[in-house]
Amino acid sequence: MAILFIGPTRLGDGILVSGLLHWLHETHPAEEITLACGRWAALALRDAPGVTSIHIMEKRSLGRHWLALWNAARKRRWRLVLDLRRSAMPWLIRAEARHSVPPAVPGEHRVVQAARALGLPPQAPRAWLGTVQRDAAARLLPPGRPVLALGTGSNWICKTWPAERFAVLARRLTAPDGALPGATILLVGGAGERGSADAIIAGLAPDRFVDAFGQDVPATAALLERASLFIGNDSAMMHLAAAVGARTIGLFGPTPDANYGPWGPEALVVRTPESAAALQAQRDADPAIATSSQMTNLQVAAVAQAIQRRWPELAAAEEA
Repeated sequence: MAILFIGPTRLGDGILVSGLLHWLHETHPAEEITLACGRWAALALRDAPGVTSIHIMEKRSLGRHWLALWNAARKRRWRLVLDLRRSAMPWLIRAEARHSVPPAVPGEHRVVQAARALGLPPQAPRAWLGTVQRDAAARLLPPGRPVLALGTGSNWICKTWPAERFAVLARRLTAPDGALPGATILLVGGAGERGSADAIIAGLAPDRFVDAFGQDVPATAALLERASLFIGNDSAMMHLAAAVGARTIGLFGPTPDANYGPWGPEALVVRTPESAAALQAQRDADPAIATSSQMTNLQVAAVAQAIQRRWPELAAAEEA
């Protein structure tokens, strides 16, 4: 028998439930795990210990993606089925134990909600790295210079902080009197997000930044593991930075940070003066707003001050 883990669609959501997948393997080390999820989430979860097969769920009309999964799963008896998508699938196939994610509680983080499916405390997101990825990251980011990682892109324009403000903040932090003097700037994200960093790259010497756009998840995670500080929009890169233990600042506006903030002891949320609900009301009143950033009221000074308050020892720690 084996375990069937029915996971999310998006990369960021995959990272958020990665700790639960790790717990399943630690608790059932002899069981093979079949992962059923979207192709983006699979990029975050496929290297987890115990995963021996992956069923990619591409959305099809009339729910045929669920029929395809049922056909793939019905011929065996499962030790445990965990469904994080609240479908009927656990009760349509043979299994010794069935678990489904409970309804969300207002203000509940997705890490907490996922863990409640198994009656567990929150399981911190994880990334699975090997020597190959860490050695490659060390060649790109050798010791001796602090690293400022930036996640300038996102999958929605409304939650994207203006690139020019990332550039201003990066210059301030890496100046001789900044928190990370002389830092290398690490740029991460999907290949299609490279243009979001143009304002940062302009004026930088080639040896001052590393363009890691388009790297796969393990390679990016290994680079982020070496970061002194990550600053980015609400995105998969933000969750990945927090998962590897980097100091992580998530910039929030139209999305609820209570549900999707970076998870971990080295994580911090800095958001717009407006709540997510207030920004939703603006879009409801004027749908044209949905085609532009709703992060413009978040000032560079507010982010810089949050860094100083949260990590007053940061510069000293990097110099030590």
